[in-house]
Amino acid sequence: MGLTVLKVGGAVVENAESLARLIADFAAMEGPKVLVHGGGRSATAMATRLGIETHMVDGRRITDDDMLRVVTMVYGGLVNKRIVALLQAAGVNGLGLTGADMDIIRSHRRPPKGGIDYGWVGDVDRADGQRLASLIREGVVPVIAPLTHDGQGHLLNTNADTMAQTVACALAPYYRVSLRYAFEKRGVMRDPDDPSTLIPHITEADFERLKADGIVSGGMVPKVENALQAIRQGVGEVLIGETRIS
Repeated sequence: MGLTVLKVGGAVVENAESLARLIADFAAMEGPKVLVHGGGRSATAMATRLGIETHMVDGRRITDDDMLRVVTMVYGGLVNKRIVALLQAAGVNGLGLTGADMDIIRSHRRPPKGGIDYGWVGDVDRADGQRLASLIREGVVPVIAPLTHDGQGHLLNTNADTMAQTVACALAPYYRVSLRYAFEKRGVMRDPDDPSTLIPHITEADFERLKADGIVSGGMVPKVENALQAIRQGVGEVLIGETRIS
Protein backbone atom coordinates (compact mmCIF):
# COMPACT_ATOMS: atom_id res chain seq x y z
CA MET A 1 0.00 0.00 0.00
CA GLY A 2 1.20 3.49 -0.80
CA LEU A 3 1.73 6.12 1.91
CA THR A 4 2.60 9.81 1.60
CA VAL A 5 4.80 11.71 4.03
CA LEU A 6 4.22 15.41 3.42
CA LYS A 7 6.52 18.05 4.86
CA VAL A 8 5.28 21.64 4.74
CA GLY A 9 7.36 24.70 5.52
CA GLY A 10 6.51 27.23 8.17
CA ALA A 11 5.46 29.90 5.68
CA VAL A 12 2.72 27.62 4.38
CA VAL A 13 1.18 26.82 7.76
CA GLU A 14 1.50 30.37 9.11
CA ASN A 15 -0.61 32.09 6.44
CA ALA A 16 -4.37 31.58 6.79
CA GLU A 17 -5.03 31.35 3.05
CA SER A 18 -2.21 28.92 2.26
CA LEU A 19 -3.03 26.86 5.37
CA ALA A 20 -6.68 26.52 4.30
CA ARG A 21 -5.55 25.37 0.85
CA LEU A 22 -3.11 22.91 2.41
CA ILE A 23 -5.80 21.42 4.66
CA ALA A 24 -8.20 21.00 1.71
CA ASP A 25 -5.53 19.41 -0.49
CA PHE A 26 -4.22 17.14 2.26
CA ALA A 27 -7.72 16.00 3.21
CA ALA A 28 -8.36 15.10 -0.44
CA MET A 29 -5.26 12.91 -0.69
CA GLU A 30 -6.14 9.24 -0.85
CA GLY A 31 -4.50 6.56 1.23
CA PRO A 32 -2.55 6.68 4.49
CA LYS A 33 -0.54 9.83 5.11
CA VAL A 34 1.66 11.69 7.58
CA LEU A 35 2.15 15.46 7.88
CA VAL A 36 5.39 16.98 9.20
CA HIS A 37 5.37 20.77 9.66
CA GLY A 38 7.61 23.70 10.51
CA GLY A 39 6.74 27.01 12.15
CA GLY A 40 9.91 29.08 12.35
CA ARG A 41 8.38 32.46 11.55
CA SER A 42 5.76 32.04 14.26
CA ALA A 43 8.48 31.09 16.73
CA THR A 44 10.49 34.18 15.85
CA ALA A 45 7.42 36.40 16.19
CA MET A 46 6.54 34.90 19.57
CA ALA A 47 10.13 35.26 20.80
CA THR A 48 10.11 38.94 19.81
CA ARG A 49 6.83 39.44 21.66
CA LEU A 50 8.39 37.90 24.77
CA GLY A 51 11.57 39.95 24.47
CA ILE A 52 13.73 36.96 23.55
CA GLU A 53 16.34 37.60 20.87
CA THR A 54 16.57 35.18 17.93
CA HIS A 55 20.00 34.07 16.70
CA MET A 56 20.39 32.10 13.46
CA VAL A 57 23.54 30.48 12.03
CA ASP A 58 23.36 29.14 8.46
CA GLY A 59 19.59 29.03 8.74
CA ARG A 60 19.69 27.11 12.02
CA ARG A 61 18.11 28.54 15.17
CA ILE A 62 20.33 28.78 18.23
CA THR A 63 18.13 27.22 20.91
CA ASP A 64 19.02 28.21 24.47
CA ASP A 65 16.71 27.52 27.42
CA ASP A 66 14.42 30.47 26.68
CA MET A 67 14.18 29.71 22.96
CA LEU A 68 13.45 26.05 23.69
CA ARG A 69 10.42 27.15 25.71
CA VAL A 70 9.27 29.31 22.80
CA VAL A 71 9.63 26.64 20.09
CA THR A 72 7.95 24.06 22.33
CA MET A 73 4.97 26.38 22.83
CA VAL A 74 4.75 27.35 19.17
CA TYR A 75 5.65 24.14 17.33
CA GLY A 76 4.15 21.58 19.68
CA GLY A 77 1.25 23.80 20.75
CA LEU A 78 -0.06 26.66 18.64
CA VAL A 79 0.92 25.52 15.14
CA ASN A 80 0.47 21.79 15.66
CA LYS A 81 -2.92 21.98 17.36
CA ARG A 82 -4.24 24.53 14.86
CA ILE A 83 -3.43 22.10 12.04
CA VAL A 84 -4.98 19.17 13.92
CA ALA A 85 -8.19 21.09 14.63
CA LEU A 86 -8.54 22.14 10.99
CA LEU A 87 -7.90 18.57 9.81
CA GLN A 88 -10.55 17.27 12.19
CA ALA A 89 -12.99 19.82 10.76
CA ALA A 90 -12.12 18.48 7.29
CA GLY A 91 -12.86 14.91 8.33
CA VAL A 92 -9.22 13.83 8.81
CA ASN A 93 -8.45 12.04 12.09
CA GLY A 94 -5.25 13.96 12.82
CA LEU A 95 -3.17 13.31 15.93
CA GLY A 96 -0.61 15.93 16.95
CA LEU A 97 2.75 14.50 17.99
CA THR A 98 6.30 15.48 18.80
CA GLY A 99 9.16 13.02 18.65
CA ALA A 100 8.83 12.53 22.41
CA ASP A 101 5.27 11.18 22.12
CA MET A 102 5.39 7.37 22.07
CA ASP A 103 9.18 7.79 21.66
CA ILE A 104 8.63 8.00 17.90
CA ILE A 105 11.73 10.10 17.10
CA ARG A 106 14.88 10.03 19.21
CA SER A 107 17.76 12.50 18.77
CA HIS A 108 20.98 13.58 20.42
CA ARG A 109 21.99 17.12 21.26
CA ARG A 110 24.19 18.56 18.54
CA PRO A 111 27.74 19.08 19.86
CA PRO A 112 29.39 22.49 19.48
CA LYS A 113 31.09 22.89 16.11
CA GLY A 114 33.40 25.59 14.85
CA GLY A 115 33.01 27.48 18.09
CA ILE A 116 29.19 27.52 17.75
CA ASP A 117 27.02 26.04 20.48
CA TYR A 118 23.56 25.44 18.99
CA GLY A 119 22.06 24.72 22.41
CA TRP A 120 19.06 22.41 22.54
CA VAL A 121 19.18 21.43 18.86
CA GLY A 122 18.73 17.77 18.04
CA ASP A 123 20.26 15.64 15.31
CA VAL A 124 17.98 12.69 14.60
CA ASP A 125 19.14 9.18 15.48
CA ARG A 126 16.08 7.14 14.54
CA ALA A 127 12.31 7.02 14.15
CA ASP A 128 10.06 4.17 15.28
CA GLY A 129 8.29 3.14 12.11
CA GLN A 130 6.48 0.24 13.78
CA ARG A 131 4.72 2.48 16.29
CA LEU A 132 3.82 5.02 13.61
CA ALA A 133 2.52 2.24 11.36
CA SER A 134 0.36 0.93 14.21
CA LEU A 135 -1.28 4.35 14.57
CA ILE A 136 -1.79 4.65 10.83
CA ARG A 137 -3.41 1.21 10.64
CA GLU A 138 -5.96 2.46 13.19
CA GLY A 139 -6.97 5.29 10.85
CA VAL A 140 -4.87 7.95 12.58
CA VAL A 141 -3.05 10.63 10.57
CA PRO A 142 0.10 11.69 12.50
CA VAL A 143 0.80 15.43 12.46
CA ILE A 144 4.39 15.79 13.62
CA ALA A 145 5.92 18.97 15.04
CA PRO A 146 9.69 19.64 14.68
CA LEU A 147 10.57 18.63 18.24
CA THR A 148 12.31 15.45 19.36
CA HIS A 149 13.83 14.17 22.60
CA ASP A 150 17.03 12.53 23.77
CA GLY A 151 15.58 9.86 26.07
CA GLN A 152 16.97 11.69 29.10
CA GLY A 153 14.10 14.11 29.61
CA HIS A 154 15.25 16.85 27.23
CA LEU A 155 13.24 18.18 24.31
CA LEU A 156 15.27 19.15 21.25
CA ASN A 157 14.53 21.63 18.44
CA THR A 158 14.97 19.57 15.27
CA ASN A 159 15.06 20.27 11.54
CA ALA A 160 11.66 19.39 10.05
CA ASP A 161 13.10 18.34 6.66
CA THR A 162 15.32 15.80 8.39
CA MET A 163 12.43 14.59 10.54
CA ALA A 164 10.28 14.02 7.44
CA GLN A 165 13.07 12.06 5.76
CA THR A 166 13.63 9.95 8.88
CA VAL A 167 9.90 9.22 9.23
CA ALA A 168 9.64 8.27 5.55
CA CYS A 169 12.59 5.87 5.85
CA ALA A 170 11.20 4.35 9.06
CA LEU A 171 7.87 3.64 7.33
CA ALA A 172 9.46 2.25 4.14
CA PRO A 173 9.45 -1.37 5.45
CA TYR A 174 5.67 -1.16 5.93
CA TYR A 175 4.47 0.93 2.94
CA ARG A 176 5.47 2.14 -0.50
CA VAL A 177 6.45 5.62 0.64
CA SER A 178 6.32 8.86 -1.31
CA LEU A 179 8.06 11.76 0.47
CA ARG A 180 6.96 15.25 -0.56
CA TYR A 181 8.60 18.53 0.42
CA ALA A 182 6.00 21.25 -0.27
CA PHE A 183 6.93 24.91 -0.29
CA GLU A 184 6.40 28.14 -2.25
CA LYS A 185 8.56 27.40 -5.32
CA ARG A 186 7.86 24.97 -8.16
CA GLY A 187 10.88 22.93 -7.09
CA VAL A 188 14.64 23.04 -7.57
CA MET A 189 15.33 25.62 -10.29
CA ARG A 190 18.47 26.80 -12.04
CA ASP A 191 17.19 30.35 -11.62
CA PRO A 192 15.08 30.69 -8.45
CA ASP A 193 13.10 33.52 -10.06
CA ASP A 194 12.33 31.70 -13.31
CA PRO A 195 9.88 28.76 -13.04
CA SER A 196 10.77 27.65 -16.57
CA THR A 197 14.23 26.60 -15.29
CA LEU A 198 12.77 23.82 -13.11
CA ILE A 199 15.08 20.78 -12.87
CA PRO A 200 12.71 17.80 -13.26
CA HIS A 201 15.03 15.06 -11.97
CA ILE A 202 18.17 15.09 -9.82
CA THR A 203 20.57 12.18 -9.32
CA GLU A 204 23.47 11.99 -6.86
CA ALA A 205 25.89 13.04 -9.63
CA ASP A 206 23.58 15.87 -10.72
CA PHE A 207 23.42 17.16 -7.17
CA GLU A 208 27.20 17.31 -6.79
CA ARG A 209 27.49 19.29 -10.04
CA LEU A 210 24.63 21.64 -9.16
CA LYS A 211 26.10 22.25 -5.72
CA ALA A 212 29.60 22.89 -7.12
CA ASP A 213 28.15 25.37 -9.61
CA GLY A 214 26.23 27.19 -6.88
CA ILE A 215 22.86 26.42 -8.48
CA VAL A 216 21.74 24.40 -5.46
CA SER A 217 22.74 26.41 -2.40
CA GLY A 218 21.58 27.64 1.00
CA GLY A 219 18.59 25.88 2.52
CA MET A 220 18.02 23.85 -0.64
CA VAL A 221 21.23 21.86 -0.06
CA PRO A 222 20.03 19.97 3.06
CA LYS A 223 16.62 19.48 1.46
CA VAL A 224 18.12 17.71 -1.57
CA GLU A 225 20.56 15.83 0.68
CA ASN A 226 17.62 14.56 2.73
CA ALA A 227 15.80 13.57 -0.48
CA LEU A 228 18.73 11.55 -1.78
CA GLN A 229 19.28 9.93 1.62
CA ALA A 230 15.62 8.87 1.66
CA ILE A 231 15.97 7.19 -1.74
CA ARG A 232 19.08 5.36 -0.56
CA GLN A 233 17.13 4.04 2.43
CA GLY A 234 14.18 2.61 0.56
CA VAL A 235 11.74 5.49 -0.01
CA GLY A 236 10.10 5.03 -3.40
CA GLU A 237 10.13 8.65 -4.57
CA VAL A 238 10.82 12.16 -3.30
CA LEU A 239 9.14 15.22 -4.77
CA ILE A 240 10.20 18.80 -4.02
CA GLY A 241 7.79 21.46 -5.17
CA GLU A 242 4.76 23.67 -4.81
CA THR A 243 2.30 23.59 -1.95
CA ARG A 244 -0.57 22.46 -4.19
CA ILE A 245 -0.51 18.75 -3.48
CA SER A 246 -3.79 17.37 -4.79
